Amino acid sequence: MIPALVIAAAALAASSGTLAVLFRSRPAAAQRAAAAALGLGALLGMAGAALALRAPEAPALSLAWQAPFARFALRIDPLSALFLFPVLAVPALGALYGVAYYPQARHGARSVRLQLFYGLCAAAMTLVVTADNGILFLVAWEVMALAGFLLVLTEHREREAQRAAFVYLAAAHAANLALIALFVLLARTAGSWDFSRMAALPAGGRTAAWAWGLALVGFGLKAGLMPLHFWLPGAHAAAPSHVSAILSGVLLKTGIYGLLRVSGFFAAPPASWGVSLLVVGAISGVLGVAFALAQHDLKRLLAYHSVENVGIIAMGLGLALLGRSRGDAGLVLLGLAGGLFHVVNHALFKALLFLGAGAVVESTGTRDLDRLGGLSRTMPLTAALFTVGAAAISGLPPLNGFASEWLVAMASFRTVFDAGPVPRLHYAALGAPVLALIGGLAAACFAKVVGAVFLGQGRTPDAARGHEPGPAMLLPMALLAAACVALGLWPSALLPALGRAAAAWSGLPAAAMAGTAAQAAGSAVRISTAAALLLLTTALLLAWRRRLLRRPQPVADTWGCGFTRPTPRMQYTGSSFAEALVVRFGWAFAPRARVEPPRGPFPRHAAFSSSVPDTVLDVGIVPALQAAARLAERWRARLVGKVQLQALFLVVGLVGLLAWLYLW
Repeated sequence: MIPALVIAAAALAASSGTLAVLFRSRPAAAQRAAAAALGLGALLGMAGAALALRAPEAPALSLAWQAPFARFALRIDPLSALFLFPVLAVPALGALYGVAYYPQARHGARSVRLQLFYGLCAAAMTLVVTADNGILFLVAWEVMALAGFLLVLTEHREREAQRAAFVYLAAAHAANLALIALFVLLARTAGSWDFSRMAALPAGGRTAAWAWGLALVGFGLKAGLMPLHFWLPGAHAAAPSHVSAILSGVLLKTGIYGLLRVSGFFAAPPASWGVSLLVVGAISGVLGVAFALAQHDLKRLLAYHSVENVGIIAMGLGLALLGRSRGDAGLVLLGLAGGLFHVVNHALFKALLFLGAGAVVESTGTRDLDRLGGLSRTMPLTAALFTVGAAAISGLPPLNGFASEWLVAMASFRTVFDAGPVPRLHYAALGAPVLALIGGLAAACFAKVVGAVFLGQGRTPDAARGHEPGPAMLLPMALLAAACVALGLWPSALLPALGRAAAAWSGLPAAAMAGTAAQAAGSAVRISTAAALLLLTTALLLAWRRRLLRRPQPVADTWGCGFTRPTPRMQYTGSSFAEALVVRFGWAFAPRARVEPPRGPFPRHAAFSSSVPDTVLDVGIVPALQAAARLAERWRARLVGKVQLQALFLVVGLVGLLAWLYLW
């Protein structure tokens, strides 16, 4: 029954876009029907996932398939079930949001194409996290990659969308090549392409090292771990906002799922695997939020925060791998529970933030922070919901982002203070201050965003056009915000499922993790409850003060520093607010600035603007490829008409390939 529910969810998602085609003569009804199909599929799939979490054994299904080495094999273990919740819920809410944000009646064929590929992407992700056969996994992964490419290319006439989509496609297929090599290696070692046969593989030796390296490259590219993140900012910025929500909130997590699934195939992985993931996660977390601080494009800023949060998840998984290498059940539970909890939490608050950004872009027509301002007056509900997401992503209690980051911090502390008889890993304790640094920088970044977008005065006529979106856009945002609050106040509700996933992944007994789980849940609940009571007390005191004052209070402009005629241009910009922090990371950036200083005794004009390109893509990869293309063009010009020389190069290449195969 449970596999049937998951298959029904995938089938409804995949076919939802066809409703937009079949009933395109009535576009509004067609789009609502497509959204309803996705929603029904999500409900069925999440019901199956909830049942799977309670099942004594992982439900499975295996059907014959004519493809070589392949079977249509699904297995919904606790790890798959946890990933199914964001994989199904976020696309369903995004489809509802898209009814008003990207209506078929206005956008015509573009909206129809978007709905087709949107549902196909959701269905492919469902199969990715439940596949129990390597060929099925790779097929679903390729469909997911192509659907994502076509979603990014929705606005195909815009140069920004074209560039972002083809960078994404190149990165996706580089990842696919690594994953094909990985699964060929695993299948040769295990003697089968079935995941159930890839259990307890030896983690020592060259084969395991190659497998882990290929997994880090292939899945790290999809997850957006630095320096493999270069496709991510452009794709998230160019796509429609509800597409950005599933790209950031869900699709990135398939890379995390892949790392977990492959590492679970090996018995007692070496400590170097955990250390590598911990280091890469820390670098991604710190530099991701640093790049976000330097951005002026609202959606690019949110995209870099995806790099940051994937880094936090990777840190938790790295600590869990260290726990497996040491046989420390408590460390496995805290690290994996923190990482998986953050997978769910990031899907919620990042989808909320992208949908909020979409509401701002839809009403004002701009994503530039320096052209916005004062929108809390015209968009109060959007401002409030976006602020909830901003507080959650900053790791502030009592919201869900704090709860998962707290578990990862506890895992980091455990490596020093509760290591038991095994040697202590003092270096792993550095994860806690790194998390504190990431949280502080994220709070500063979102103080900039909320202040520049929603507070102060409108800087341009674009901001004056701001208006509250309709119920179809507000409802998904409200549901996501409510989930952020609920999981922040009651993190213990998800902890049993996280414990079962940790036990299934590590092979350690669940009973050995029970004490640590109870301690972790209790500490997170106490801190969140205290923070909630503090916020409630503050709100009651403010309400009491307002009641005592009774009569309306005078309203006046904020003091303008002595200027007789202050203007909106005198407010802080995104550049000026974050400059003191951004300069600390100048070693990682390649900043570009344009300055027009004031001139003369009575200057009437001055301007300053700055931008920070992506160091990996714009400073590294693109110039290197351009130089290679110029070199190749020169060699091509020299070889034209010289058949003997071309044949010589072909023979040398074949000999080199045969030699490599022989030596391997």
